Amino acid sequence: MKADEIRLLYAYNRWANTRSLTAAAALTPGQLHRDLGTSHGSAFGTLAHILWGEWRWMGRWLTPPAAPGPDPLTCKDLLALQARWREVEALQTAFLGEVTDSELGHLITYENPPGTAWTYPLGQMLQHLVNHSTYHRGQVTTLLRQLGAAVVPTDFLVFIDEQGGG
Repeated sequence: MKADEIRLLYAYNRWANTRSLTAAAALTPGQLHRDLGTSHGSAFGTLAHILWGEWRWMGRWLTPPAAPGPDPLTCKDLLALQARWREVEALQTAFLGEVTDSELGHLITYENPPGTAWTYPLGQMLQHLVNHSTYHRGQVTTLLRQLGAAVVPTDFLVFIDEQGGG
């Protein structure tokens, strides 16, 4: 994979996240925070988890590794979550703007929350994160449907078509 392809993938990821957040904004606070028994409880909890993943991985890619600002799980409402999301996406965009093709093969070692060390090439980590976000956006779509809210497609090819590339 090339750096320009990764940047396109992250442009898609930002587009899809924005669509999911916009759809969730139609919910009442009660609906948004209603525990529906999923992995992360509510639509809000699932959205916060997506952002947490993006924040957490960004911190692993920074040199030296560091938490890039406050933990998204501390956000209490959708407006705060959206504001934090914009901050994390701005960091991602700046980081990806500097990534070269050769750097995608650079090995990065990190510890997951239980403390197990893992090592992967940066390019695979970058792909993993978009896959993680896509997986959980699918859960958000299901939760929105269960709550009676309108949903929007977040497929990669819909993004490509909207960009005029299909």
